[in-house]
Amino acid sequence: MGPTMPSPGGDDRTPHGVPLRSFRRVSVVIPAKNEERNLSWVMRRLPIEVDEVILVDGNSSDRTIEVALSIRADTVVVNDRVPGKGAALRAGFAAATGEYVVMLDADGSMDPIEIKAFTAALDAGHDLVKGSRFLGNGGTSDISPLRQVGNAALRTMANVLFRTRQTDLCYGYAAFRREAIIPLALDAQGFEIESQLFLRAIANGLSVTEIPSFEAPRISGTSNLHTFRDGWRVFRSIMHEWSRPKVDRRKVPRREISIPEAPPFGELVTSAMMGASIDTIE
Repeated sequence: MGPTMPSPGGDDRTPHGVPLRSFRRVSVVIPAKNEERNLSWVMRRLPIEVDEVILVDGNSSDRTIEVALSIRADTVVVNDRVPGKGAALRAGFAAATGEYVVMLDADGSMDPIEIKAFTAALDAGHDLVKGSRFLGNGGTSDISPLRQVGNAALRTMANVLFRTRQTDLCYGYAAFRREAIIPLALDAQGFEIESQLFLRAIANGLSVTEIPSFEAPRISGTSNLHTFRDGWRVFRSIMHEWSRPKVDRRKVPRREISIPEAPPFGELVTSAMMGASIDTIE
């Protein structure tokens, strides 16, 4: 990482030593469908270090897009035509232009203020930073007993197979370096995108760390998560990733990875967007 420049205020660090903002361009990807009642809270709590907001809209019938643009006029809107959270996130990743990319839900369950801790861990040299509800000062007031048991079982299985000690597997608050994640060729369609990202990164030798994060109940509405269906998809994802050939990262040094340029504003995103289109509304 190159030399850093002091902020106009003079001190770039909080009393706890965490930088006030990252020294890299930060993109936040927010998949959303009919989240107008929740998105306002999320958008208003984005820290100043966020340079770019990518809203991946899943054909909302409410004012989700209008709410986002009323708060942040430079929001990049990706119209997602492929169902599934995984497809939406991948479309957002393809549109993002920042060196750092943050995954953030639109329902208010994840506090955007925590983004500063995620980017600080990336600044420290990690490739992928996972939020954990079961680490240190993390927590959750949203998970049901059944989901907690299922999460623990899936996490234990993944830890045994991948020889890791991760404390959370099925939680989607995360941040990563684009240059490190692009070669992994993520292809999950649903909620299993989270476990696929984490496990594929671990299997391919990336520097992965966890930080405490708190999960709150969604502000309003109902979740699209289905315990048994999505739990089964995560199980299948674990087994698939365990048997999958690994990327030889020795042949792809980080500084030599070619990163596709983001499409110009107003143009259609190529097939890497999986059928999604990107519109910039000024």
